[in-house]
Amino acid sequence: MTNGARSVPVLMYHHVSTSPGMITVTPPNFAAQMAYLASAGYRTLGARQLAGFLAGERVPPKSLVLTFDDGYLDNWVHAHPVLQRHGFTAICFLVSGWPGEGTPRANASDVAAGLDGATLPRLLNHREGEIAIDEGRADEAILRWSEIDAMRRAGTFEFHSHTHSHVRWDQVAGSRAEKRASLRHDLLAARVTLDERLGGASDHLCWPQGYYDDDYREIAREAGFRHFYTCHPGANVSAANVQPDAERSINRLEVRDRPASWLASRLWVHSRPALSRAYLRIKR
Repeated sequence: MTNGARSVPVLMYHHVSTSPGMITVTPPNFAAQMAYLASAGYRTLGARQLAGFLAGERVPPKSLVLTFDDGYLDNWVHAHPVLQRHGFTAICFLVSGWPGEGTPRANASDVAAGLDGATLPRLLNHREGEIAIDEGRADEAILRWSEIDAMRRAGTFEFHSHTHSHVRWDQVAGSRAEKRASLRHDLLAARVTLDERLGGASDHLCWPQGYYDDDYREIAREAGFRHFYTCHPGANVSAANVQPDAERSINRLEVRDRPASWLASRLWVHSRPALSRAYLRIKR
């Protein structure tokens, strides 16, 4: 490989679902988007490969990263089968306090294969899922550990931290000291849970609701995190000679419920760093 990627776009998904609502892509549009990526020669990177690129390593042209926030059941039901079909891998930022126990539920591949008794579970929309989680019914909206294990074995998803509770401590804590202590406990609880359930926890962290401040960054660094995923759009470029323990903020492009042509145009722009910067300046 003589020439590597100049920029690695990181795409942000939440729901791939038949239940319409906020931050949701329909299964047909998601399937069309992934089919386009495959036909156009895009390659998906995992967290370790992205970290290497950001630190100066080469990755193939047309490399990108697929991310999914929160760990919704529909990621197993609809996203996992499509990723498996194309040999793609994605990163799921998991709220580690939400998954429960139980056997894997049916997904779209099971139903398409005509497996005995395979019926797709009811999928909640985003607001219904929030209510279910608040009421202690997270299993209706969130992945089970058995489904997480199946996705990892298939190679379609790897799982990283989105905190343990998804709480915005800056909004609920009564003082700065309480905010810092609560955030520290939250991040460490997530690391412990991922280590126990998955055999390890990486230094990649996605900020809940994309929010962070100086306290958040300091506490996260103390907890062992170095790669911070934001909700800021834009290109991600390599930095040669970066220190091994340097922290990096990672831009992400929110994917909308649009045809593959919409995604193709965004990738064309944000695969070119100078054009991406100019586009965002004009848009702002």
